[in-house]
Amino acid sequence: MLFQTQAFLLFFLPATLAVWYAAASKTRLREWTLIFCSFVFYGWWDIRFIPLLAGQIVLSWLAARIFFACRRRPRWLLVAAISANLSVLVFFKYWAFLATNLLLAFGIDLPRPNIVLPIGISFYTFEIISYLADAAWREAPAYPFRRFTLFVSLFPRLIAGPIVRHHEIVPQFNYEPWREGLAERLSKGAVWLIIGLVKKVFLADALAPIANAHFAAAASTTLSFGSAWSGALAFSLQLFLDFSAYSEMAIGVALMLGFTLPQNFDAPYRAVGLRDFWRRWHMTLSRYLRDYVYIPLGGSRSGEVQYIAAILVTMALCGLWHGAGWTFLVWGLLHGAGLILAHLWHRHGWPLPDAAAWLLTLLFVIAGWVVFRAPNLSIAAGMLKSMVGVNGFAGPLEMPVLIATAFAVSLLSPTTLSFVSTHLKPKPVAALLAAFAVTAVVLHVGDGQAQDFIYFQF
Repeated sequence: MLFQTQAFLLFFLPATLAVWYAAASKTRLREWTLIFCSFVFYGWWDIRFIPLLAGQIVLSWLAARIFFACRRRPRWLLVAAISANLSVLVFFKYWAFLATNLLLAFGIDLPRPNIVLPIGISFYTFEIISYLADAAWREAPAYPFRRFTLFVSLFPRLIAGPIVRHHEIVPQFNYEPWREGLAERLSKGAVWLIIGLVKKVFLADALAPIANAHFAAAASTTLSFGSAWSGALAFSLQLFLDFSAYSEMAIGVALMLGFTLPQNFDAPYRAVGLRDFWRRWHMTLSRYLRDYVYIPLGGSRSGEVQYIAAILVTMALCGLWHGAGWTFLVWGLLHGAGLILAHLWHRHGWPLPDAAAWLLTLLFVIAGWVVFRAPNLSIAAGMLKSMVGVNGFAGPLEMPVLIATAFAVSLLSPTTLSFVSTHLKPKPVAALLAAFAVTAVVLHVGDGQAQDFIYFQF
């Protein structure tokens, strides 16, 4: 189910809030109610994948349960459970990629069934693995089955994050939904949701046809300077506005239920360095990779060679996590190389004005998004050549007003966290504007098929 649909906004969300607060006085009842609603939400797209989600939850919880029940904790059991979850992810997301490339490299012809990728599998599998890893190495607590199931399946962030770790959300299940501050949570959560809806429906979805058209054209022709930049800018802005909008909607819906999710974006296109960018972009993924990949590999504690190896492996995995393809791997390695160069630059103390650092960072990130979005490396290279003027500097920028508006929202406007926590005041005019915005969204999405989020089937 998509947040920006009439089914969700007019039926599912009001019904879920109603039954959640009606069952609030009984902890077990309200938690099982929310689990049921979460599985309905997940199964709305394809009910066939509910058993997969349930199976990963049950097997992972059983492994943890046995681990905690043994006097001599069998860590190998949790390692096996982590491996099993990774195997599920590899099968659904990477099997076709691996089969194709093994055939090309070694002549090994593996069967390539027509596999449908379950929505959200990358996100909820990472969350399960984080708990199992914490249980094995970080003294995570044992949770009842009900709480573990709700941790994994909580619907606001089930499909596309933020990536939430167990200690960030499970203790909140103890909070009484009717506790003090209910009106504030409901109103602020609604504003988070509405801001995300407006960004998704009126900006990200409007940019999508521009990006799609120019990247499709790049596969069959040489783009002009203006066309290449139109596609690159449209996708760079679409990706941020689409993904950050989902996170904002998730945070808002969770807050309406009484839960606080971590911030996932902090104006990343304002970054004045690549390290700064990754502190601002998909913050929960960056933190996850830091804690479960980069630091265990040694990080920067054991010299330059160890640091370079750790950052390249981490960013390569980051790239492959985003998709099964060489473009994603190259994108990750490009960012890894960029982070290494930024580290060396910083270590030598070479000065660089903030304006220059911001511009270089933004250009690097946009070039990276071209590689990320292109169907293959050849098309990406062709677009990048056009963007630097190899084929001349002709051609206008398509829909410059829309691109400029999206750029201003992405770069100049306050973050949603800042707006809701600092600038939002309980005034009638604010309520009227919010009501107008959500009405406009509901009417707009009723005109046709809602566009999926970029990270919907992921």
